[in-house]
Amino acid sequence: MYESADDVLLETDDKMEKAIAHLQQGLSGLRTGKASPSLVDHISVDCYGAQTRLNQMAIISTPEPRLIVIKAYDPSSLSAIEKAILAANIGVTPLNDGRVIRVPIPELSEERRKELTKVANRMGEEARVALRSIRREANDAVKSLEKASAITEDDRDRTLEEVQKYTDTYSKKVDDLVAAKEKDIMAV
Repeated sequence: MYESADDVLLETDDKMEKAIAHLQQGLSGLRTGKASPSLVDHISVDCYGAQTRLNQMAIISTPEPRLIVIKAYDPSSLSAIEKAILAANIGVTPLNDGRVIRVPIPELSEERRKELTKVANRMGEEARVALRSIRREANDAVKSLEKASAITEDDRDRTLEEVQKYTDTYSKKVDDLVAAKEKDIMAV
């Protein structure tokens, strides 16, 4: 599959970067008590018989710190958008006035904040598990390259060390992202 140690390193870096991007997307969907378009823009809406992301069918804005306003390009899709927001179970109730949907963001209770930090920590742990899995795949690939005599023992050792450095670097990014999200959630 891989022809050189560099191929393994490139692939490993790419996969780890994608794991971090996935974590960032997941964390952006967690409610913090402040209105943010990222809270709803990933929601899929069943419109015209197809699943469409909300950010592709409406303008999402936050005119006030505790309010999200959704203006659909096609006003006839407002009820479908409203149903999708309710079905997403993100702890908000949309208000449809026929022209726009207003989503007031309620103040988070202390108990809910603690639950959300646990969710953020769980997402972080899932990302760390993914990173370790990527590291294990890379290490196996490097060892099989050495068995096939495509690289030397020294190259193997250097590459394994580099893979571990990638893992450490990306694990630190996970920790930083989760800590920042926790701080955001716990800020009153």
